[in-house]
Amino acid sequence: MGNDANILTKQQIIEEILKLKKERNAVIVAHNYQIDDVQEIADMVGDSFALSKFCADTKAEVIVFCGVHFMAESAKILAPAKTVLLPEIDAGCPMADMVTSQALREFKSSYPSAEVVCYINSSADVKAECDICCTSSNAVKVIRSIQSKDIIFVPDQNLGSYVAQQVREKNIILWKGFCPTHHRIKPEDVINAREAHPDALILVHPECKPEVVKLADFVGSTKQIIDYASSSEHNKFIIGTEMGVMYKLKKDNPQKIFYMLSNAFVCPNMKKTTLNSILDSLKYNKYEINLDEEIIKKASKCLERMLKVQ
Repeated sequence: MGNDANILTKQQIIEEILKLKKERNAVIVAHNYQIDDVQEIADMVGDSFALSKFCADTKAEVIVFCGVHFMAESAKILAPAKTVLLPEIDAGCPMADMVTSQALREFKSSYPSAEVVCYINSSADVKAECDICCTSSNAVKVIRSIQSKDIIFVPDQNLGSYVAQQVREKNIILWKGFCPTHHRIKPEDVINAREAHPDALILVHPECKPEVVKLADFVGSTKQIIDYASSSEHNKFIIGTEMGVMYKLKKDNPQKIFYMLSNAFVCPNMKKTTLNSILDSLKYNKYEINLDEEIIKKASKCLERMLKVQ
């Protein structure tokens, strides 16, 4: 490797990234599901809600978004004057692809009195058709903030089901979308994990199926799972979300023990970004996210209304 002048060492790549970041007045943001190296170099690591707030407020001119397509779009909607770069342009989200603006328009026409809440895991086009956005961190708060009794919730039926259990006074109409990574987890996985580690608490994400959520000791977003495990007096946990969270959990809590609920908890799209792709992103403007002005205008109302919910 050292004989080839064109191949940089990991340390050289990091130094080059930091140099370009300074030159371009850029920030690197990364979702909790990104690989360890990417989380290590990021200026901000968090869940979709924390990253949305950060991108809306940053003074940087360039945002390098280490995540998936809908997240970079959300950053562009909230910071339209900034250059938003997605290092891996084909890092998509199967759940976000399960709803289109056209299909949603048709669906809405059947429920004229309903307000439409979209999970942040949706495209800019879909957000432009919705009244308010939510993340797994604030979904319950967002639903409670809406006056309408009838609410269409897109695209995640599992998060929608979880919220419906918490806010029973609302009539939540579910779209039949899901996250393949969380949806494939079965109740037997939870039962087996509990048998293997009876002294550990089970923490799961609400994107899991209702029958999985029911068996957990705690349900929350990636940030809420990390915060709960970090502040708990308990010292053993079984983690029921994408494996990327293990990096921060172990880093912040070296004295605690963490097990994955299932080895199937891997999102291939979240694992696409590498240090090399971040370097190329800063060097060659790969890949700039551009959105139609009308879409930005409509979708920004949906996201900004979410950010105002206390």
